[in-house]
Amino acid sequence: MDFELDPADVAFREEVREFFTTGIPQEWRTRVRAGLRLHPEELIAYQKRLAAKGWGAPTWPAQYGGTGWSPIRQYIFWTEAAEADAPAQFHQGLELIGPIIFTYGSAAQKARFLPGIVNADDWWCQGYSEPNAGSDLASLRTRAVRDGDHYVLNGQKAWTSYGHVASHCFVLARTSDEAKRQQGISLFLLDMKTPGITIRPVATMDEKHHTNEMFLDDVRVPVENLVGEEGRGWEYGKVLLDRERMVTASVAVFLIQTVKAIRDAASRHTIGGVSLLDKPDFKDKLAQYEIEVIALQTMVLRVMADASAGVDSGPLGSMIKLRWSQLLQAGTALWIAALGPKAAHFAALDHASVLPTDMPYAMQGVLHSRVTSIYGGSSEIQHNIIAQRALGLKG
Repeated sequence: MDFELDPADVAFREEVREFFTTGIPQEWRTRVRAGLRLHPEELIAYQKRLAAKGWGAPTWPAQYGGTGWSPIRQYIFWTEAAEADAPAQFHQGLELIGPIIFTYGSAAQKARFLPGIVNADDWWCQGYSEPNAGSDLASLRTRAVRDGDHYVLNGQKAWTSYGHVASHCFVLARTSDEAKRQQGISLFLLDMKTPGITIRPVATMDEKHHTNEMFLDDVRVPVENLVGEEGRGWEYGKVLLDRERMVTASVAVFLIQTVKAIRDAASRHTIGGVSLLDKPDFKDKLAQYEIEVIALQTMVLRVMADASAGVDSGPLGSMIKLRWSQLLQAGTALWIAALGPKAAHFAALDHASVLPTDMPYAMQGVLHSRVTSIYGGSSEIQHNIIAQRALGLKG
């Protein structure tokens, strides 16, 4: 794909650059450089700002409230956001269930749910994994039984990120028992205020409340909240998981923020009067890391070129997801080294004022990065996909 910008794209880039230069609070930028996600209320405010500009859904067709941007404009948007240390948009509604709804959903579902996603009036969480059905999602046991104009759902979901603040949830549940486990699974849209839904927090290493267990006890879901056809939920869910991995293509662009954070920290850290950035050993490590980030971004451009040409990128989504998680984890560890020994502590907030502004978030960023090789399909699953689809190996 030719990424040479025409005059209209250059003007668009300048408009986007101006927006991100003036529209992002500095405190957001500091946390984003640490690899941390903003608080839900901040992400909602950010999404509403983008929606007011008409930029709420960069990858959606215009007919559904999206921008209708070409891949090159999407890339410009993400690159300028990354350069400005702006946050990535929250993806559960925007890049996961939203495209499933506008592809497979009913006209009523599109009218009801799509505007709320773009305008951040609704916040979505994902009800896929279960205690004994994570990577092997076809083993899920949550059941949905038809009862008149409703389905009655019973079961348990695990790792329901932001379920404690979500207004809605998209849930996979078994509607029939078939010889092939992938059959008989359906996809439902739940209002989180529905009686019978219980959320319990799950503690994580970074001491932040991200994720939860979700219990469904006789939860009644209207029949009109079934997406597409009964029993085809595995098909829709597989498309959604492919999209979740492809979301990483946009997020991978944001690794440039990690490079900048490492360089900034290393320039401030002196040893024997010499900046760490001028130490040959550290300079080599940073140069190698930046080369690998650029290589990953080149792969992202290949995927975007395929998307523009309507070509199936095959396992490239899994390759990007795998490599991105490795580089984010390596980058946050290198950032800790650049900040120095104090960054290895979980800095107390009452001492944060006497520390560099990025240091209180450093270890949180490192610990949070561990999840990237698990969610969206673990690294082991991505290796299997690459082996099967790229190398033709059989499991």
